[in-house]
Amino acid sequence: MPKMKTHSGAKKRFKKSATGKIRGRHAGLSHILEKKSPGKKRAKARPAEIAKADVPNVRKLLGGGR
Repeated sequence: MPKMKTHSGAKKRFKKSATGKIRGRHAGLSHILEKKSPGKKRAKARPAEIAKADVPNVRKLLGGGR
Protein backbone atom coordinates (compact mmCIF):
# COMPACT_ATOMS: atom_id res chain seq x y z
CA MET A 1 0.00 0.00 0.00
CA PRO A 2 1.52 3.39 -0.95
CA LYS A 3 2.05 6.08 1.65
CA MET A 4 -0.48 8.90 2.05
CA LYS A 5 0.83 12.20 0.74
CA THR A 6 0.39 15.42 2.71
CA HIS A 7 -1.95 17.86 0.95
CA SER A 8 0.29 20.68 -0.31
CA GLY A 9 -2.35 23.39 0.16
CA ALA A 10 -3.19 22.24 3.68
CA LYS A 11 0.41 22.18 4.88
CA LYS A 12 0.79 25.82 3.81
CA ARG A 13 -2.43 26.94 5.54
CA PHE A 14 -2.55 25.00 8.81
CA LYS A 15 -0.13 24.32 11.66
CA LYS A 16 -0.44 22.04 14.65
CA SER A 17 0.03 23.76 18.02
CA ALA A 18 2.16 22.28 20.79
CA THR A 19 -0.97 20.88 22.47
CA GLY A 20 -2.20 19.26 19.23
CA LYS A 21 -4.81 21.83 18.21
CA ILE A 22 -5.02 22.88 14.56
CA ARG A 23 -4.40 26.57 13.94
CA GLY A 24 -5.16 28.55 10.78
CA ARG A 25 -5.61 32.14 9.71
CA HIS A 26 -8.71 34.24 10.22
CA ALA A 27 -10.95 35.15 7.31
CA GLY A 28 -11.60 38.75 6.28
CA LEU A 29 -8.10 40.21 6.07
CA SER A 30 -7.46 40.31 2.34
CA HIS A 31 -9.43 43.36 1.17
CA ILE A 32 -11.85 46.12 2.29
CA LEU A 33 -9.57 46.91 5.24
CA GLU A 34 -10.19 50.67 5.52
CA LYS A 35 -13.47 50.34 7.38
CA LYS A 36 -12.17 47.71 9.81
CA SER A 37 -10.75 48.97 13.07
CA PRO A 38 -7.03 48.54 13.81
CA GLY A 39 -7.81 46.34 16.79
CA LYS A 40 -9.95 44.01 14.69
CA LYS A 41 -7.20 43.77 12.08
CA ARG A 42 -4.56 43.02 14.72
CA ALA A 43 -6.74 40.30 16.24
CA LYS A 44 -7.28 38.71 12.83
CA ALA A 45 -3.54 38.73 12.13
CA ARG A 46 -2.97 36.16 14.89
CA PRO A 47 -3.70 32.48 14.16
CA ALA A 48 -7.13 31.12 15.02
CA GLU A 49 -8.11 27.67 16.24
CA ILE A 50 -10.16 26.11 13.45
CA ALA A 51 -13.76 24.96 13.96
CA LYS A 52 -14.30 21.65 15.71
CA ALA A 53 -16.26 20.29 12.71
CA ASP A 54 -13.30 20.94 10.36
CA VAL A 55 -10.60 19.30 12.50
CA PRO A 56 -11.00 15.69 11.23
CA ASN A 57 -10.79 16.79 7.57
CA VAL A 58 -7.71 18.94 8.16
CA ARG A 59 -5.97 16.19 10.15
CA LYS A 60 -6.59 13.77 7.25
CA LEU A 61 -5.13 16.28 4.76
CA LEU A 62 -2.05 16.91 6.90
CA GLY A 63 -1.44 13.17 7.32
CA GLY A 64 1.55 11.75 9.15
CA GLY A 65 -0.39 11.08 12.36
CA ARG A 66 -0.68 14.82 13.04
